[in-house]
This record gives sequence, C-alpha cells and structure tokens, in this order.
Amino acid sequence: MIDTHAHLDALEEPYEAIARARGAGVDRIITIGTGIDSCRAALELVGDPVFAALGIDPHRAGSPEGERIEELRELLGLHPDIVAVGETGLDYHYGADRKREQRRLFDAQLGIAAALGFPVVIHTRAANEDTVSMLRDHPGNVVMHCFSEPALLPAAVERGWYVSFAGNITYPKAEELRAAAAEVPADRILAETDSPYLAPQPVRGKRNEPAFVRHTVAALATIRHENLDRLEQQIDANAAAAFSLPSW
Repeated sequence: MIDTHAHLDALEEPYEAIARARGAGVDRIITIGTGIDSCRAALELVGDPVFAALGIDPHRAGSPEGERIEELRELLGLHPDIVAVGETGLDYHYGADRKREQRRLFDAQLGIAAALGFPVVIHTRAANEDTVSMLRDHPGNVVMHCFSEPALLPAAVERGWYVSFAGNITYPKAEELRAAAAEVPADRILAETDSPYLAPQPVRGKRNEPAFVRHTVAALATIRHENLDRLEQQIDANAAAAFSLPSW
C-alpha cells in the first residue's frame, strides 16, 4: 500500500511514523515539500520507503519564499527518489488577494516540471477555471492531490489526470466527494493521507500519519463496491505509473 501524499516534515517524530506505516502494510510514502525549507527537510527523509515531491505551494505566493524558484530547480536534481514537482497550484479560498502572484508561481513550477520531465502534484481550491486553463497544455502527468472540487472531475477524466483522495472522503458530510470517487476511472484513482492533516473518520481527532491511509482505501473500496485487496493493488499500480516509481 502507498501513501501518495504526506507531510512527514510536519510530524514531530517522522521516523517513528514511517515505522508504524510499515507495520500497517504501507510500504511506500511520498513526502511533500511545500517551500524551500520544507523541501530540504523532505530530502533528509528520502530513502526506503520514502520518495519526495518538491514544490512551493500557493500559500507562499507573493512572499519572499515564492521567489525562490531557482533554488527549487536545483533541489529537484539532488536525488533520484524525487518523483514530482509539488505541491503547487492555486488556492483562491485563502489567497483571493494574490491570484496573480499564485498564477505566476504555479506557471513557473509547471515550466520546471515540463523541462525536467516530472509529474505535478496539484493543490487547487476555489480556482477551478484557472486550474484547468493553466494545466491544459501541460505535457506530463497531473495528480490532483486531496481532491475536493467535484466540479473538476469531468476535466480530470477527460484529460487523464490522476485523482487522489484523502481522509476527508470519510467525513459524514462528504457526500459529493464520495459520489465523485465512485466515478473516477480505475486506472486514475489514488489515495493519500495529507498527514498530519485530515485524519480519517475512524481516527478523527488524532494527528494523521501515513499508517492511516488504510482507512481511506477501505472507504474507497466501499464507495466503489470493489474488493479491498484488488483496489490496494490498483492504487499501487496507478501510483507507480503516475510517479514513475521503480518496480516493487
């Protein structure tokens, strides 16, 4: 089983969390950088079973951190287990006053990903039209992280994007999200924790960690009326294709 999106650098004891994940059958984790310092911390954790995606998230647009694009480019070449650019994208819910700066930062990272041949891990909230527009001509794989915009599903399906679900799909009021999860093509669905955030309902109130991705996968199996073991295998295969992971 794989957790395709975890913020291990935000956990107080990341190595202990990695060990617990292994004990729960989670044998691969992609840790995410959200700024230059975060990316450096993520790189320190890379190594069996941890891969990394490095980016500058939209919340840093318009700040000095958002100008450190060349540093990000350099970091992306430092380790063979770096598998994506991101998370990057647009968030107009929290950053409506910085839309232009967000688009500029996003565009720069899309350019880096295209030049280096990396997939992109996308954070998008309340920015559907601009997200679709800016990704229209992107040549590589696109992963919609912590999918929470059901209106984006038709575009995602049409363009062959990967759609990743987190623990919020298990929340009682997430009916629209669960309906979207039922419609994602089998070869494009992924699962993640987004830990330490969004702990699934069975462990709600706890600090989320990669071991808990199993709750999200179990919920997806129920939603999609699929065998749990087969869905786990499918998600692992999808992740390997999306991120060009080595054979396991």
